[in-house]
Amino acid sequence: MSQLPEGLAAFVENAGWGGAAVAPLPGDASFRRYFRLTRAGGESAMLMHAPPPHEDPAPFLHVAHWLNDNAMRAPGILAAEPQAGWVLTEDFGNDRMRDWLDEHPGDERAAYAAAVDALAALHRLPPGPFAPYDMAVYAREAALLTEWWCPAQGLEVDEEGYARAWEEVMAPVLARQTPGVTVLRDYHAENIMLLGGKAGAPQGLIDFQDALVGHPAYDLVSLLQDARRDVPVDLETAMLVHYVEAVGGIDDDFLADYATLGAQRNAKIVGIFTRLDRRDGKPKYLAMIPRVWAALERDLAHPALGPVAAWFEENIPDALRLRHGAFAA
Repeated sequence: MSQLPEGLAAFVENAGWGGAAVAPLPGDASFRRYFRLTRAGGESAMLMHAPPPHEDPAPFLHVAHWLNDNAMRAPGILAAEPQAGWVLTEDFGNDRMRDWLDEHPGDERAAYAAAVDALAALHRLPPGPFAPYDMAVYAREAALLTEWWCPAQGLEVDEEGYARAWEEVMAPVLARQTPGVTVLRDYHAENIMLLGGKAGAPQGLIDFQDALVGHPAYDLVSLLQDARRDVPVDLETAMLVHYVEAVGGIDDDFLADYATLGAQRNAKIVGIFTRLDRRDGKPKYLAMIPRVWAALERDLAHPALGPVAAWFEENIPDALRLRHGAFAA
């Protein structure tokens, strides 16, 4: 275990998994690392290392317990030493929704319908004991576009006007998101596990540690305007209809809020993907920006986004928008 993090062997031993084979798994956009432990008899578990000061597993544990206590399917917690960044969980297997759909594209609609059903079940629950998704958070996230993408593209933009535009369009959304629902904030095909190995299987949830209480449209747009996978517009429309049926109807402003939150999230992601390249040396995320920008443009076309759309018209050159925010080769 010479190339594994310090403290791994001791934690695994104390958790009752001493002697298990340890296999590193591919990482994500964070500082977290993952390992699969496998006993001689084939039983497996997932080990997460989320070391401080960059990471803190306590929120993951808090949200996981709440989800499982409320009949949502988060991985069971087998052992934890949060102060050292170690968490051992149930192994959900290898059937990640995105990878599974790459091999079974004909079952796309069924898989997305099941994912929407899981969201509807979450939204029928009272909101969890989490912080609110308030204007300060929305504004800080949206500002990632002007903080990272704009300078990287050599643009000098009206940052104050950008902030004012977002405050204007988000005000009615905030007024309508009370009392709110639990928002997982990164609900998409890479963070959904198909526990039964088929399209309609129960949805295993991962990567939910940043949960807040916010608007029900947020996780829906996260799923249907996926930054990492192409979701056809007709499928997005069909799944919006499916959601409406699953929750028994929506208010008149839901689609406006869906577009507003989609634009906010997509602006944030463009900034994050640029930061991952410029600060963290992870250039692979730049290739995803055009997909995200295309969704952003669709969202900006909604009348509810008027002030933000006007800011883009005034500050972002047409040539950049036509190439969907991509960096020049």
